[in-house]
Amino acid sequence: MAHSPDEDQMVVDLPAGRLRGAAEGGLLVFRGVPYAEPPVGDLRWKPARPHPGWSGFRDATADGPSAPQPYRDGGDPVLGGHGSPPFDEDCLTLDVWTPGADGALRPVLVWIHGGGFVSGSGSLPGYSGATFARDGDLVVVSINYRIGPLGYLCLGPGEDVNHWLGDQLAALRWVRDNIASLGGDPDSITVAGQSGGAVSTAALAGHPQAQGLVKRVILQSPPLGLDLPDPAAASERTAAYLELAEAKDAAELRTLPWPALIGAGIGLFARTARWGYWPTPFLPVIDGATLPQHPAEALLGGAAAGIDVMIGWTREEATFGFALDEGYAAATREQVTGRIAETFGGSRAPAVYAAYERARPGARPHDVLMDLITDELFRVPAVRLAEARAALGRPVWAYQFDLPTPACEGRLGATHCLELPFVFDNFDQWSHAPFLAGLDPAVRDGLAHAMHQAWISFVRTGDPNHADLPRWQPYDTRTRSTMRFDSVTGALDDLAGAARRLHLTRVT
Repeated sequence: MAHSPDEDQMVVDLPAGRLRGAAEGGLLVFRGVPYAEPPVGDLRWKPARPHPGWSGFRDATADGPSAPQPYRDGGDPVLGGHGSPPFDEDCLTLDVWTPGADGALRPVLVWIHGGGFVSGSGSLPGYSGATFARDGDLVVVSINYRIGPLGYLCLGPGEDVNHWLGDQLAALRWVRDNIASLGGDPDSITVAGQSGGAVSTAALAGHPQAQGLVKRVILQSPPLGLDLPDPAAASERTAAYLELAEAKDAAELRTLPWPALIGAGIGLFARTARWGYWPTPFLPVIDGATLPQHPAEALLGGAAAGIDVMIGWTREEATFGFALDEGYAAATREQVTGRIAETFGGSRAPAVYAAYERARPGARPHDVLMDLITDELFRVPAVRLAEARAALGRPVWAYQFDLPTPACEGRLGATHCLELPFVFDNFDQWSHAPFLAGLDPAVRDGLAHAMHQAWISFVRTGDPNHADLPRWQPYDTRTRSTMRFDSVTGALDDLAGAARRLHLTRVT
């Protein structure tokens, strides 16, 4: 490692070229590093190609653009926004935080942001790898990848699909080839992600092209209950998208500027929305080639069976998308029973409604709906994955995040995304997030320490236990031990048992 004339700037030699980063808070930080060729022009909707490298010094002191996505000033009333300008199709970059480019072979944590497959950025302040790098002596990498129509649109026969996944594979290969020069161990890579990023993490772990690239995975709130389309089913959404974009075919789409593509994607929200379902206008496509199987199945066989797995969910995932919607707040018993019937069948629906009502004393129809959506999209599929891995004798660590937020008059509870600032233990970087308002600092900071150190322990050893955490046992089919993160944290047996047993009766 050499010093540039400015002592605050650092230069490292990578296989890709010489990179100039910055010293920040005792760490070396390299921002906006390209891991693939820009997917622009003829490379729009083409698989990611390895970046050819560069000659001379490349400045890495500023974040690269975020992937194109919808944006509104002021953000949203829950998270406060999940992606900020500048946006550009030339977005295949990553950021690295390292204690030193010194050949120390530290464990590596690769973070994949979520955002419903349509928003987010690896360079968001809340996803800064500084706390993990500093507190755990880790090398942390956070990536950008194509999202929305540019990453998920299925253009039809003869066209490539799942560009988001190809981008992520390219990023993992870049990490393998370059991370040793940045102080990391290419043989000890943990991939972690939340929500859509957790779906990505599961898909990568079981992907044939990722064999040997992933040692451990952390799946935070993966919506594994999503019904993912095959190319034929995806073509129906593509037809609607073409109409919204006022384009007759893929060739014409390629001529449109990216803001027009994002605008058409916003319209697709309304076209694909169904009452009582999380809106997902863009989804991964199971084509048998780029994505061989549903990510829920990816960790159950082949090389992925030996990967260490942590998986968890929040107690009230669904409130994130529905609790502040007055239309859903006014939902009737009849509406919610009808929604239940779509999952359990009409004859079972009243009994299932009653079961949810008993599980939450004083529950309104809205509450029943929130618990139903949480269970079928997040909690029950996560438990099923834990059950299946446990039956195979493969360790898996399960958790539920239970701490409710008093924000928004308490309507959110322990909502989707709420665990993120606790995991990163960097509340100063989440000042924009309304859902953190009113949390008791002592409770907040104590729980953040417990979770943050558990994640560090898992990345380093494959075991999340540490001195300041009650004993956490792997999930098995006998005790079904699950860590409950709350103001009082501890492991409980079969924490999600009621939901697990109820959903055994599903007919769809």
